[in-house]
Amino acid sequence: MTSPRRRILLDSFKVFDLLLILAAYFAATLTVFPWLGPTSLEQFFGMRITVQNFLLFGAIMIAWHCFFYCFGLYNSKRLASRWSEALDILKATSVGSVVFMCAGMVHRVDLMRPRFVLASWVFSTVLIVLSRSSLRFALHQIRRRGRNLRQMLIAGTNGRALEFARTVETRPELGYRITGFVDDEWDGSESFRKDGHPLVSNFATFADFLRNNVVDEFVIALPMRSLYSQAAHLAAQAEEQGIAVRFLPSIFDPKIKTARAYDDSLITHNETSEANTFTAKRVFDFTVSLLSLIAVTPFLLVVAVLIKLTSRGEVFFVQKRVGVNKRIFSMFKFRTMVQDAEQRIAEIEHLNEASGAVFKIKQDPRITGIGRFLRRTSIDELPQLFNVLKGDMSMVGPRPLPLRDYERFNTDAQRRRFSVRPGITCLWQVNGRSSIAFEQWMELDLHYVDQWSIWMDVQILFKTIPAVLRGSGAV
Repeated sequence: MTSPRRRILLDSFKVFDLLLILAAYFAATLTVFPWLGPTSLEQFFGMRITVQNFLLFGAIMIAWHCFFYCFGLYNSKRLASRWSEALDILKATSVGSVVFMCAGMVHRVDLMRPRFVLASWVFSTVLIVLSRSSLRFALHQIRRRGRNLRQMLIAGTNGRALEFARTVETRPELGYRITGFVDDEWDGSESFRKDGHPLVSNFATFADFLRNNVVDEFVIALPMRSLYSQAAHLAAQAEEQGIAVRFLPSIFDPKIKTARAYDDSLITHNETSEANTFTAKRVFDFTVSLLSLIAVTPFLLVVAVLIKLTSRGEVFFVQKRVGVNKRIFSMFKFRTMVQDAEQRIAEIEHLNEASGAVFKIKQDPRITGIGRFLRRTSIDELPQLFNVLKGDMSMVGPRPLPLRDYERFNTDAQRRRFSVRPGITCLWQVNGRSSIAFEQWMELDLHYVDQWSIWMDVQILFKTIPAVLRGSGAV
């Protein structure tokens, strides 16, 4: 299973790669057939495209997509070297070009002559390698500055685990920070501690550690011959909470060296957590939030003045919420309650009308007069556009929960909702909000994580408007 952000990144790569193939064909045409010259705009729009040509073009694009997919161009390359990625690209473009040249000879397609295929092969290989290298360089520079980092937890305290950790730590451009190691006591534990490595958990307390700490990826470097059942159990616990699980390539043979942390053979068992910061969704979120803030700023100022005039306290309510992979961030809302609402929650805990871990009261005595209107119309949520702009939240995603609610989750499976970035709106928001039971809410969130698509995001955004206007389930 792949996270929403990674799916968007992959979709962007797929479309961009096909555009590069078109550019390569265009360049090859001008190179091999220079006498054709540039076609005027009038001639271009006057060209007649037959159904047969359209179907042929579509088949070629689908075939190129299949070649790229089969040669692993859309697998995670965070741990891969630039040379191995370039080699995969070379394999894909070479096989694709040979197949198209043979098909052209069989079907007597004049365009697919050897000179044209050779030129298009050179252009497509160079363009795709340059595009991926540029992206890799940009991400490396960002990670060296401490951004776009992923927290890695390693199972095992043996020599292979330490060698892997040292390699990761000596390559900051990979963007990993070692959180610590997980293992039970064994003969080498004392030596491991003397070297100053952080042993953060044993097998029994592993699930508790995941619940209370930020972990993006979990690498298993245990000896499989003797600890297979323990490794499988750890992998299942991590997967249940939506954490990416990886295995070293030599898990069954410790004699094979595994220091190459960036080798493609690192096996990924499950990957639901976010993989890249600069994705199409992030661009979309940033653009929409920025334009929305510009558009509604005068309205926000009016609301701020009304809050200040009608009740004592700050304009904004800032609360710690649980974000992606349990990262804590400060979420902004317009204040709709009295100033000391947080301190008074213990007094009214017995009035909670919501099931499960959340706290909701329809007639909450702490809500101010204007606050009730802001909540019913969801205007109090508008400052979260600042959170989207910062990157703490997305426009669409599971709603961020307070620390109090997170601590009361009773199953780890529900914590998988935290493997993606939280959003301003979600399936829960457009399906009744507080009027639906907690268990159904969690099911909707997990459905979003598992079935995410761009079309789903579009649908949710459009459904949010009538849901807000109806005020259904707003508390």
